[in-house]
Amino acid sequence: MAVDVKRHARHIVLKELGGPGQQKLSRARITVIGAGGLGAPALLYLAAAGVGHLRVVDPDTVSLSNLQRQILFRTDDVDAPKAERARDVLTALDPSVTVEAICERATADTLPGLIEGADLVLDGCDDFATRFAVNEAAIAAGIPLVSGAVGRWEGQIAVFAPHLKPDAPCYQCWVPETPPDAEDCAVMGVIGALTGVIGSMMAMEAIKLITGAGEPLIGRICLYDGLSGRTRTVTLPASRNCPACASDRTDTRRTGHV
Repeated sequence: MAVDVKRHARHIVLKELGGPGQQKLSRARITVIGAGGLGAPALLYLAAAGVGHLRVVDPDTVSLSNLQRQILFRTDDVDAPKAERARDVLTALDPSVTVEAICERATADTLPGLIEGADLVLDGCDDFATRFAVNEAAIAAGIPLVSGAVGRWEGQIAVFAPHLKPDAPCYQCWVPETPPDAEDCAVMGVIGALTGVIGSMMAMEAIKLITGAGEPLIGRICLYDGLSGRTRTVTLPASRNCPACASDRTDTRRTGHV
């Protein structure tokens, strides 16, 4: 895909990106799981950045309660499929970006196909079963996983890529099993702007991974407290007993895409 120099001029003048970095973005293929609170801002910034191919996976339709935080959608979109409306909005933003809408649930069975050929996967879903399945699929494919989560006033983001660093954890090293007190945002609530903060950071990590700029959050997690305005980053250790990644750490075939 040819780079639109005028559209992406503010990227091209950055020494960390330049023309070569923008070319990498134009050739990148990213699968985004969930077009909701996190996926919406992430998708908007990835499309605006000129990512060549975006695959949007979401089985749901737009509801009125989504509009408080899911900025891809408008009131007239209520009851429309999220993935299809995301495709329409992103294509309108930049017609040169190929957007594929997948209106189905990401499961352990479907995920290998959903991330096939992708350079990385972004996970913005809100249930642990899907998060575990995405993590295992990313490990099997040897691609980085950019994971975000929010609740109430707090959010977190991390990059899980055990194939890129020998001591880097996967998602299940961090969360071995579904927490007994797990709640979704319909129960605990979430401040809308928080999803914009974390979703935008997910897009930032994806751009860094694709272009090689800066230091991605591999093996680290960034924690954001919206009420206090404080951010801290902590190192995540790999678990030698992790059921998802421990047995694969010496597999030399997993070289990764980024």
